[in-house]
Amino acid sequence: MQAIPFNLDGRVAIVTGGGRGIGAAIVTRLAQAGATVVIANRTLDVAEALARELAADGRVAHCVPFDKLDRSSLRAMVDDVAARYGRLDIVVHNAGGCPWASLDELDEAKLDETLALNLNASIWLAQAAVPRMRAVGFGRILVTSSVSARVAMGGGAHYSAAKAGVNAFIRGAAFELARDGITVNGVEAGFIEKPGRGTMSAPENKTKLERFIPMGHMGSADDIACAMLFLASTEAKYVTGQTIVVDGGSTLPETGFAVERQWGL
Repeated sequence: MQAIPFNLDGRVAIVTGGGRGIGAAIVTRLAQAGATVVIANRTLDVAEALARELAADGRVAHCVPFDKLDRSSLRAMVDDVAARYGRLDIVVHNAGGCPWASLDELDEAKLDETLALNLNASIWLAQAAVPRMRAVGFGRILVTSSVSARVAMGGGAHYSAAKAGVNAFIRGAAFELARDGITVNGVEAGFIEKPGRGTMSAPENKTKLERFIPMGHMGSADDIACAMLFLASTEAKYVTGQTIVVDGGSTLPETGFAVERQWGL
């Protein structure tokens, strides 16, 4: 009998920032593939609502708070999950974002917050999870990165720096863990629609933005989740130290003018 692709039966996963948007889509895809998913989220009521939806569909998920980013708190969260389920196979650090500010307006608090959430937490979560994964010879450490790591956007130099650091960490950690059966990868998200949330998803802004995306539309949260599902699976066993760019081709053209000229917009 042919095996079901991307089957995660028996796997235990943590997804940070898993309550809504990209995180909720990742949680849903992993759970539908058979994984027990722990939703680590700042807003517990949102995460609990998702967990109830999944339970009604016969999936297994529960929620833990994700409100502290220091090394000891993240290690305690990982240890608690591993103790509850007896294992930990997949860690997806999806939580991210930053307080936008121009370089002139950037201060220590904004920079520290951006680095702590996007970069530092990736490192501390991986460090905490590795012993559990190494003990069984299997692990998937995944991070939601961003095309901002390679392209610029006004007001986000510190965010770009954090995501570029994430990509570098992915490569370095993948190299160190390659002989342990643990892969480390990421997904660089492009413009992803957030219905009802975010200024870029407002109809007037969305229309303007989509003119410069070669595929002609913003992506969905599920586009990121499907890439994550592959990277979390056994089928991705020979992929490590990589980031998959999921951006509808937005980083392909040299300028927006090239898109307009190509399609006569």
